Amino acid sequence: MAKVKIQGHASGTGVLTVTAPNTSTDRTITLPDATGTLLTADGDGSNLTGIASSFSGLTDTTVSTSAPATNSNPSATGHLWVNKNSGQSYVCTDATTNANVWFNIGDGSDTYGADILIVAGGGGGGTDGGEGGGGGAGGMLEYTNTQLTPGATYTVTVGAAGPGSTGYTDRTGNGGDSAVTGLTTAVGGGLGGNYPAQNPQGGSGNNGGSGGGGGGNFSGNDYGHAGGSGTTGQGNAGAAGVIDTLYLGGGGGGKGAAGSVGSGSTGGVGGVGKANSITGSSIYYAGGGGGNSNTNAVNAAGGNGGGGTNGSHGTANTGGGGGAKGMNGGSGVVIMRVLTSKYSGTTTGSPTVTTDGIHKVLKFTGSGSYTA
Repeated sequence: MAKVKIQGHASGTGVLTVTAPNTSTDRTITLPDATGTLLTADGDGSNLTGIASSFSGLTDTTVSTSAPATNSNPSATGHLWVNKNSGQSYVCTDATTNANVWFNIGDGSDTYGADILIVAGGGGGGTDGGEGGGGGAGGMLEYTNTQLTPGATYTVTVGAAGPGSTGYTDRTGNGGDSAVTGLTTAVGGGLGGNYPAQNPQGGSGNNGGSGGGGGGNFSGNDYGHAGGSGTTGQGNAGAAGVIDTLYLGGGGGGKGAAGSVGSGSTGGVGGVGKANSITGSSIYYAGGGGGNSNTNAVNAAGGNGGGGTNGSHGTANTGGGGGAKGMNGGSGVVIMRVLTSKYSGTTTGSPTVTTDGIHKVLKFTGSGSYTA
């Protein structure tokens, strides 16, 4: 069998002439569009274009600084994902939009993603009797595609409701902290401020996940009436109490906004919380409690998200702040959302487990654990 030897040269843009041995017939091959010389003098091919020069240039491969998420949507199964920081590699085994399954083919563990919501207990409202500030909402933290390690146990702590103030000197009504192993702790909401004329040291709202509203005061008596501060990334400040003859207490802070200062004859409105759809439905959490006035003419509203109206408790399992008049805050909650195909079914603490499409939703209203 005769061998064909390529010994031609580029005779024009995109044209290569090939002469077969023992014949006088040239074979001309038209190449894809190219500009300039096809090969350099030393044959290194640096003038070739349109060819992937790196692994990340391939259409079915991603090189990233992080692991793939369930919503990292490849075009098909078999897509390769390389985490250049950790050295781990993954292959997509189920390409379902926003619910993709990635299998770890490296030496690391085959982790999987979970969405997690952590809400601390809301703070209690200030001063039993009037002129108090609303309680601050519990701190709220949202995590998307947090990687869980199969076989590892994740301890869940759910913060208790902060008790409302039972007297002018009572400053112990912050909400309880909520936490999940390995994640930032959500800080309990701050207690609302008391009537400052009776206790100058208790007039300001406590600091917390969101701050408690400051207590109202009478004209000419500038004792502490500031709102408490919130925790960065978790909530907002409570509003200051008003110094006038109506003693308007400030609204407690919420996840979505700070508490409002009272006006007219109404105490400050609690700061709005924030909506989250981890359960499959949009629900507000972590609203601040409403403040009070000495006229009690109108009950100041609590913030959307479980914040108590002046004279009512915060809603359980929302982290809402308690209304003034010494109302309790709402207890916290921890919610986890995982693919049903990854759900282990191993829990403690009796969380409520529901199904939303292809996901399992675990709602912890008390402390417990989940083993991935």
